[in-house]
Amino acid sequence: MDGMRTYPDAYVKYLAVFHGARDFFECHEIMEEYWKSQSGARHEKCWLTLIRIAVACYHARRGNWPGARKMMDKALQDMNPVLMDELGLDGRRLAGLMRDALHRWTYEKDTAYEDPDLPVADPALLGEAIRVCRENGWTWGTPSHAVAPDVIHRHLMRDRTEVIKARNEAARKKREARRNHGQENI
Repeated sequence: MDGMRTYPDAYVKYLAVFHGARDFFECHEIMEEYWKSQSGARHEKCWLTLIRIAVACYHARRGNWPGARKMMDKALQDMNPVLMDELGLDGRRLAGLMRDALHRWTYEKDTAYEDPDLPVADPALLGEAIRVCRENGWTWGTPSHAVAPDVIHRHLMRDRTEVIKARNEAARKKREARRNHGQENI
């Protein structure tokens, strides 16, 4: 590609939140919404890999090592260094960082969580992500110990009212369908 590459806004925001706010739950939300809109696209699995990296980091930071290992392993399965290079990352270095994290989380007893930094290789992408970071009042490379507990434990703090309503409605429809199916057999 000639000249400067342009990257999706969601991706730039993901990088800013990942390195600045260290809100891995929000990173998951940002990238999942974008990924769902990219079905069949060339970088579809890259977006999924980035989602899984954020979820793995969310779990690892909270000490949920089984969840962290599971997500990082899944991220590695879909990891494509060449396609990550196309997205302005150093794909081989990213794959190595992922493998190292998975190894530590699996084999090192009493492993401590360490903040990851994704290897952004494209200076223009890095500059744009740092700009978005600053616009939001974050510092690039914020350490997790400086992150508020409500960010670290986001899933415990979120309003699940709509999710619970949707689940109850699905269960009601399922019961109704079973009842109706039973009446048809009479």
